This record gives sequence, C-alpha cells and structure tokens, in this order.
Amino acid sequence: MFQTRIHGRGGQGVVTAAELLSVAAFIEGSHAQAFPSFGSERTGAPVVSYCRIDDKEIRTREPILEPDAIIIQDPTLFSSLDVFQGLKSDGYVLVNSKKNLEELGVADAVKNIPKKHICNVPATEIAMKHMGKPMPNAVLLGGFAAISGQLAFKSVEKAIQSKFSGKIGEGNIAAALAAFDIIKKIHTTKEKE
Repeated sequence: MFQTRIHGRGGQGVVTAAELLSVAAFIEGSHAQAFPSFGSERTGAPVVSYCRIDDKEIRTREPILEPDAIIIQDPTLFSSLDVFQGLKSDGYVLVNSKKNLEELGVADAVKNIPKKHICNVPATEIAMKHMGKPMPNAVLLGGFAAISGQLAFKSVEKAIQSKFSGKIGEGNIAAALAAFDIIKKIHTTKEKE
C-alpha cells in the first residue's frame, strides 16, 4: 500500500487533491481511498487530506501516520506543524515553493530521506500562469506523478478531466504537465550527480 498525506490550508484544494489522486489510481486499475481531516473549517486554516493506493481492497480508515509521501501545498505550515511526522525513511517530499528546503528552514527534518525523493516546485506560480488562480493542487499532482512514479501523467490528466471541464480543466492539465516536466528535469539532473 502506498500512502500519501497532503498538507495545506483551507481554500487551496487539499481535499480535491486527494480525491484526484485516488481517481488517477483508480483509472490505472488500483484500489484507492481519499479522505480529509479538518480542524476549524475555514479558509486559511490548516487542512490535511489522505490518499491510499493499493492493488487490493483497502479496509483501514484511520488517518495516515506513516506516509510514503508528503505533499505540502503551503510551506507556511512549517512554522506551526510537524508536517514530516511519521514520514518513512525512503519517503517522498513535494513542496510548493521556489525555495529549497534549506531556505525554508526544514532541511534537517528530511536529512535522512534520499535526495532524489525530495523536490520543490513553484506550484502556485504555475497555477497562476496557466489558470489565473493560486490553486496549487492539480499542479502538485503532476509533480507527484513525476517524483514518485506511482502514477502515469496520463492518469492524472484523466482524473483532472473527470473533475474539471472546459478552460478550467485545460488550465489544470497544462499546469500539472508543467510541474511534471520541471520535476522530470530535476530528477535527470540529480541522477547525473
């Protein structure tokens, strides 16, 4: 079972990100489960959502305490939450930021994670460019497909199309593909090092 925890703030599409991730997995023939966890339900409040992917039926329903991957939609959470809590030693970290983890002050938290499993991408900027809205969720799903190898980009694209149509869907797909390409390039560079 591959388990992903997504951290962000209310209004950033954290819940939708987990749903789209589960739909993409389902498209590939996997079993998937997505669900949120809310604190105070208001815009800007911390929100966590979860997604499990497996090749067999998923019966567990509790929050993910030891994720294989963490997607951080809002790096301002670093100052108030331990978003890396329970992350497996070979886990994946994807952060919505132009800054690297040293600049964000959290490099020590992931020092034992393989470098090729850690990536940052300016998802909000990419979303603004392709959609005109600061919604990093679909962008980060493209990045997740690239960094983790758990999903093909085509499945992410189909999942986005199932939720969004017209210009919104096209913009989300273009933004997700931009993040996918950026991270694939970063991976190529890291492999050469």
